[in-house]
Amino acid sequence: MRAVRVVGYHEDLQMHDVPDPKISGPLDVIVKIGAAGVCRTDLHILEGQWAPKTNVPLPYTIGHENAGWVHEVGSAVTNVKPGDKVILHPIVTCGLCRACRLGDDVHCENQRFPGIDCDGGYADYLLTSARNCVKLADNLEPADVAALADAGLTAQHAAAKAAKRLRPGDFCVVIGAGGLGHIGIQVMKAMSAATLVVLDSNPAALALAKELGADETILSDGSQVDAVLDLTEGKGAEAILDFVGEGGATSEGIAMLRRAGFYYVIGYGENINVFTIDVISTEKNFIGNLVGSYTDLQDLMVLAAQGKVKLHTQQYKLADFQQAIDDLNAVKVRGRAILIP
Repeated sequence: MRAVRVVGYHEDLQMHDVPDPKISGPLDVIVKIGAAGVCRTDLHILEGQWAPKTNVPLPYTIGHENAGWVHEVGSAVTNVKPGDKVILHPIVTCGLCRACRLGDDVHCENQRFPGIDCDGGYADYLLTSARNCVKLADNLEPADVAALADAGLTAQHAAAKAAKRLRPGDFCVVIGAGGLGHIGIQVMKAMSAATLVVLDSNPAALALAKELGADETILSDGSQVDAVLDLTEGKGAEAILDFVGEGGATSEGIAMLRRAGFYYVIGYGENINVFTIDVISTEKNFIGNLVGSYTDLQDLMVLAAQGKVKLHTQQYKLADFQQAIDDLNAVKVRGRAILIP
């Protein structure tokens, strides 16, 4: 089969012909890839940022946002069958460790992360587990939802945390209305009655945010902190969802956060610099957000099937993988880039 592989860091990806995956365990599932999301994490992988964390041997196939059709199943698989449309939770978990038993499968002690630390879905087929497969509703197709498998799931995970704390009349600021942010906006509108304020430096992104339900949009032109404080009568927002996490976004976001507010970190790239006395005296809370759980993905697919969360995508053929990577790196992709085998 075809597979797009990392052959070296700071080098272009290459397409190789590799053996098809084989069923070896009773819960194994092989999925024919219908769509694979192209994520900024893939750029960070190529830059070598993940190498010290994963120690994955090269070459290997990237692609951690995947959806398609079940092709073959192991002897103990009962939840899906060949032909079923599925989206795949990105982390393969054991189901037996303490974290899994507590329902915290994202922190499984024996996890594998296809596309990050083993072969992923920039390919014709992918080996996964029955525990990862979420069946799609009849009105959804793999290309509609593939990028929700990680980027969307991360946005949903953060938004769901924030929604539990927000009340009508509260303010929630979303920093960044790009690939992750535009999903977070939709999830927040579906799950919370808080006033949603969206910041971005791109007027087109703000126009899209307004279409998706943002109550207020503010251009990030250097005056955004004052604008948020004006909206909130000088108090700041109860919640910040930071989908940028670099370029000074965190210091600005902290300045927009009210006392005892919650700062949800989703984007990354810089340090959060706060004096500890300020954390204590204001009781501001900083919450990290990894990918959501299996049940988070189920919830997200319900919202997608109901039309409450829609991906804005730019599709590329699998053979055009380098163009997709280059466009993403050059910030030419509106919404999410998708590879179609």
